[in-house]
Amino acid sequence: MSHISRRSLIKASGAAAALPLLGGRAFAQDPLKVAFVFVGPVGDFGYTYAHSQGRLAAEAAFGDKIKTSYVENVAEGPDSERVIKNLADDGNQLIFTCSFGFMNPTIKVAKRFPDVKFEHCSGYQRADNVATYNARFYEGRAVCGTLAATLSTTGTAGYIASFPIPEVVMGINAFTLAARKVNPEFRTNVVWVSSWYDPAKEADAAKALLDQGADVLAQHTDSPAGLQAAEQRGLMAFGQAWNMESFAPEAQLTAIENHWGVYYVERITEMLAGKWASSDTFWGLKQEMIKLSPFGPQVTPEAAAAADATAAGIKDGSAPVFAGPIKDREGTERVAAGASLDDAGLWKMDWFVEGVQG
Repeated sequence: MSHISRRSLIKASGAAAALPLLGGRAFAQDPLKVAFVFVGPVGDFGYTYAHSQGRLAAEAAFGDKIKTSYVENVAEGPDSERVIKNLADDGNQLIFTCSFGFMNPTIKVAKRFPDVKFEHCSGYQRADNVATYNARFYEGRAVCGTLAATLSTTGTAGYIASFPIPEVVMGINAFTLAARKVNPEFRTNVVWVSSWYDPAKEADAAKALLDQGADVLAQHTDSPAGLQAAEQRGLMAFGQAWNMESFAPEAQLTAIENHWGVYYVERITEMLAGKWASSDTFWGLKQEMIKLSPFGPQVTPEAAAAADATAAGIKDGSAPVFAGPIKDREGTERVAAGASLDDAGLWKMDWFVEGVQG
């Protein structure tokens, strides 16, 4: 594939294949056109890279039955509405919009193109032709929290955060809750960078957190800048959305990998069969939409065993991440003993657990 700019489309080659009736229109002898809208560059080696790998997994699964394209570096807001509309105008029959800020633009465009199917990642608004999906990132972050507390000597982690939306807040809380099960005094210091991908800001945040006493870094931003800062100081960090080991072979303890392909293949299969329907999907470790990269050299056998136990408890349901009792950092009980926060509660999360600072 050739290089693209933010408004150009790269289209995978595909021979014609007979398709069923889709959305009331016949596309005989033509491949299903599937498009993706990415918030960052496909070369970020994080979130957008993971979505791109999912797109490639779909291409590998369906061959010439589908033809994919994507637009990268699309700003959230009005610009994304133009991009999504252009993709619908271009004849794409299934469009994945892959960031929270694309939600309202996706809904607006979907109203104008009722025969086109849309899939929005991380949002909550649906329509007859708009589905939503997301990964349970917080499950992976709980495993990371277990590792962090087991290996940290300062009892303090730094967390590079993007925006204070529920998806990010629940990750910070999951990380901290798991860490405090190991060390009840563990603290998570948070710095907000107001960006999903800004290596310079992420590097500055990482250095500030390390200067404040953190000896391990976590992040909900998409570049490997935090890992590189930890590597330079001989400390520890976690990769984001994909295995970032090559950027910090000594510092990376593990990485949360987002395997979107498992979902893309299922939804395209339904589309090809004429069985696509609007739905809400929220998958995690059990469905392997979330995986953990191999443990790095600083992970001790004790830490590895603790992390594996956390992951196993999440997968089999015996140890939910947000099982009570849970108090917020003001001391108010948010989840009672014997209860567990449901998905509706997760998507309304605008509070932090004990131990979160900043």
